[in-house]
Parts: sequence; C-alpha cells; structure tokens
Amino acid sequence: MTDDGNRLAKEEYVEQAYLFHALNHRMSPEQPIQELLEHLRQEILATTNLPKAIDFVLSELNHAGRMSTAMARLSHYFTAFQTFLIAQAESETGRFDIRMATTILEHEAKFRSQSADPVSMFMFQFETLCRNRLPYDHGLSAMSLDPVYNQDWAKWLLNIRHRIGIVDIADLIYVHSQYYVDNTQRLGQSDSEIPDPILFGESEGRIALANRGKEPLYLFSALQRQLSYPAVPKPDRAQDDQELLEKLNRIVGRLEVRIKLLEDEQREKGIDLSQFYQRPDQLP
Repeated sequence: MTDDGNRLAKEEYVEQAYLFHALNHRMSPEQPIQELLEHLRQEILATTNLPKAIDFVLSELNHAGRMSTAMARLSHYFTAFQTFLIAQAESETGRFDIRMATTILEHEAKFRSQSADPVSMFMFQFETLCRNRLPYDHGLSAMSLDPVYNQDWAKWLLNIRHRIGIVDIADLIYVHSQYYVDNTQRLGQSDSEIPDPILFGESEGRIALANRGKEPLYLFSALQRQLSYPAVPKPDRAQDDQELLEKLNRIVGRLEVRIKLLEDEQREKGIDLSQFYQRPDQLP
C-alpha cells in the first residue's frame, strides 16, 4: 500500500499523458515500439523523470520484450493499475489491445494531473474493468496499491475482490455511502448496521440505489451525467477492425516461422541454427 506522499508532481502526469497519446497515434506494424520510444524520449520534458523511466523501459524491452515488466519494477513512478493495463494488453490470450490501453492511460494521466479524488478514480478504474472485461481480482488488487487511495479504501478494494459478480456493484456503493447512513438513521435502525468505512457521498448512494439490479455501465453513465465523473474511452469500431487485422498479421507471421522450422526439421540437415546467430558487434 502506498500513500498520498507517493503521488507524482502534476508535470509528470502531463508528460505521461503526452507519452501515451503519442504511442497510441504513432504506433504502426512497420515501426518497432523501441524505435518509437527512443524518438518520444527526445520530446518529453527533460525536467521530469519520465525520460529516465523510458530508458529503463527500453532496456527491458530489448531484453524481455515487455513493457509491463519494466513498469512493475518502476512502482515508485508508474502505478500498479497502469502496469496492470499494459500487462493485459501484452497478453496474447486476452482481447484487450495496446491501443485501447494507451488511450485509457492517456485519459487517466490527464485525470491524475487534475488532482483526482478517490471516488472519481474508483469510478473510472472500475468502469475500465467492466467495459473491457478485465479480471476483477487482479484489477482490484492493482487499484488497492494506487497512491490516490488511503488505507480504508485499499482494505475495502481488497475485500470486494471476490464479491464482485456475487454482489451488485451498485449495492456495494450504496451500503458504503452517506445516503445509506441517512436512511438507516431515519428509519431508527441501530448504528451497528452501518458498514465501515463510509466511502461515498449522499449523491453517489442515491444514484447507486436507483441502479440496483441494472447493468453496471448504466450506473457509471448516470454518475457521469449527474455528477460529471470522467468517462472511460470507448473503442472505435474502425479502430477495432484495424487492430484485429494487425493482430492476425502478427499471428500469421509467427505461424510462418513455425512452419518453416518444422520443414527444416524434416530435412536431413535439421534446423539451421545459424539464422538465429548474431555477431557480437551487432548486439544492441
């Protein structure tokens, strides 16, 4: 669990938002992400720590081929939820792609630069899990480590990990709201029936009560309309088709390599390993 003292300066989040925006709009199958990051490093404000973070990410990409492992080791700079989103995008078994991840991270970084409060951040991050069908267990665990949440929030997030899907999120918000407290006291019920902690205000509790038993996305939409909470970016259909085509191209490319290796293995000479050799002076 981290605390408020681990929040970064505003300029760090502004530059993070720029980085994720540029990654999303400049990525292409023809350009390796390492090359793109090297260019972006020159554009990032040098007075921030982001250029150093990019250097570390580049080093990890060259050795392990994954951004998320580097971000996890930079937990003092990137939040666990940011790392979680990139890890989900890098997973070959999931349907969450890197463009959607960077789009969400861009909006989240902008939101953080505006001194996001815990309730607003929870609504944004939890809607991200719902809308993109990401695993609640790992997602909520990552959220609990976010510096925007205090100890009460972190404990509550860990407690509800295994209740999501069994208990409606609207019910969880309602019973931990000031509106539930007011209703309990108005009905003359014992204060012992009030759960701890109270994390949400009267308005959030009233809207949650009105959305009990409904699709969770309706709840988030109502909160955005009524209380101006930030909306999670929605995937563009045309962009989805392009990303699917790019993913299929990568899969076909890997299959071609495997078929060639199988054909080489069937020959008397076996697999030619020299094609994988690299001269010392050509190493990165």
